[in-house]
Amino acid sequence: MYGKAFAPEYQGALTTLSVNSSLTEVLAAGTRQLREAESAGEHGEAARSGLAVAEAHRRLGQIGEADQAWKASYRAARAVGDLGAMAWALWSGGTLARQRGSFPLARRLLGLAAGLGERGGDVVVRGYSLAGLAETGRIQGDYEAVARLHEQLLAEARRRGEARHTVWALEGIAQIHRQRGSYGSAYALFEEAAQIAAGADDRRGHAWALRGLADIVSARDGDVERALALLSEAEATCRAMRLSSALAYNHKMRGNVYYRAGRYAEARDTYELALAEFREMSEPRGQALARLGLAKSLARLGRDHDETAAELASLATELERIGLRHAREMVARAHDELGVRTHRQGGVRAEAAR
Repeated sequence: MYGKAFAPEYQGALTTLSVNSSLTEVLAAGTRQLREAESAGEHGEAARSGLAVAEAHRRLGQIGEADQAWKASYRAARAVGDLGAMAWALWSGGTLARQRGSFPLARRLLGLAAGLGERGGDVVVRGYSLAGLAETGRIQGDYEAVARLHEQLLAEARRRGEARHTVWALEGIAQIHRQRGSYGSAYALFEEAAQIAAGADDRRGHAWALRGLADIVSARDGDVERALALLSEAEATCRAMRLSSALAYNHKMRGNVYYRAGRYAEARDTYELALAEFREMSEPRGQALARLGLAKSLARLGRDHDETAAELASLATELERIGLRHAREMVARAHDELGVRTHRQGGVRAEAAR
C-alpha cells in the first residue's frame, strides 16, 4: 500500500538525498549546491537548495542560521515567481517559528504557505502546511479544533499512499488520544505508525513512534524496562541522523519514565540533560517541559516546598507566555501531586497539603 518514504523538502539537484540522510550530509550537500546556484544566478535552484539548508539547520537546532536560510530561499523563489518554492520556504519558516514557541507567527506563515501551495498547484506543500497548522494547534492543547484536520490529512495521505505523511498523521492523532487518557487507542495508532514507518524506511518517523509507544508502555503498563528499551532504539536513530530536537524530546521522555517509576535521581539527571539540549537549540517549549519534570524530581528528592512553589509559579507564567492552553492544568496537577500550594499575598508561600 505504501511505497518507500521520501523527503519532498529535498528538491532540485538534491532529490537524490534520502529521508534518512544525516543532517550533516544534507547541510553539506545543500550548502554546496546553493553556492553553485547563486554563482550561476539560478534563483529557482537557489530557492530549492536553500530550503534543504534551512531544514538541516532547523533540525540541528541552529536557529539563527535556519531563520536566515528560509528567508533567503523565499526571496530567491519570489524573484522568479515560483509559488511552490515560495510556499515551501514559508512552510520551513512556520515550522521554525513553532519550534521556537512563536505560535501566532507559525500559524500565519503556515497559513500563507498552504494558500500559496494551493494557488501553485503543489498538493504536497499544501498538505505539509495544513499538517503544520494542525500540529501547532495540537501542541498548544487545542485538541477539539485540530482533531478533525488530523483525520482529514490522514485520509488524504492514505489515499495517495504517502507513508511519511501517514505516519505523521497517525502519531498526531495518537498524541490527542493519549492526552485524553485513551491509552489503548493511542497505543494502536503509535503501533501502526511504527509499522508503516519501518516498512517505508522512514527512520525519523519510526523514532517518534517508538517514543510514543514508550510513553504508553510506561504510563499505562508500568513496564519500565520495555519503555527504556524502546527509547534506546529510538535514540540510536536520533544520534545517527543528528536529530537534535527529537533526541532532546527522547531524553525528556526518558526522564518521564524514570519519574513514574520512582527513580527520581535518574529522572533529575535526565531532565537536566534534556534541558541543556533544549537550551542549546533555543526551544522554549521543550525547556519549560524539562523544567517541569526537573522541578517535580527535585521536590521528590527533598527540595524545599517554597523553592518548589516558586519554580512552579515561574513555570506557569512561562508556559502561558509560550501559549500552551493546558499550562494551568499541567502546573495544577504538579501542585496536587507534590502536595504544594501557592498563595500570592505579597509573594509566594507554600505549604504541604494536608
